[in-house]
Amino acid sequence: MARISGVDLPREKRVDIGLTYVFGIGRASALSILSKAGIDGAIRVKDLSEEHIVKIREIIQEGHQVEGDLRKTFSMNVKRLIDSGTYRGLRHRKGLPVRGQRTKTNARTRKGRRSGVGSKPKPPVRLNLSPGRRPSPRRSRRLLHPLPRAPLPARAAIREIPWRASSR
Repeated sequence: MARISGVDLPREKRVDIGLTYVFGIGRASALSILSKAGIDGAIRVKDLSEEHIVKIREIIQEGHQVEGDLRKTFSMNVKRLIDSGTYRGLRHRKGLPVRGQRTKTNARTRKGRRSGVGSKPKPPVRLNLSPGRRPSPRRSRRLLHPLPRAPLPARAAIREIPWRASSR
């Protein structure tokens, strides 16, 4: 397993592609590193000898800024812009596009998800009052009052109507 600058290179890939897994090394840098080391870029990472890996490490250490050092440099540059109060620094602080792109539309990557009208609570369920079919009163009552209601008090015993009872 080839480990360069704290990154394990994928074993099955070509060396020129595998080097691009290190932050700060692109295709052009990878090809120049390999030409300085005298290594063919077409061989696979698993076929590299230990001497080749050591040569690549030395070339990267002496001539390239990669991984943690490069990330630190980027963050320090942004912090410098923010602290100095430049226009670019203000855009970084607000989380808006820095290089003059439009923001009326697009710019969702920098601005994040939309917020606003869609954040209101949902309206209550409406009845489908299509012509030709009336909803049953029970169903409409349930839809209009989604919260469970207290049970109705027990009805008093139904009185028998005297004239009905006698007709039986």
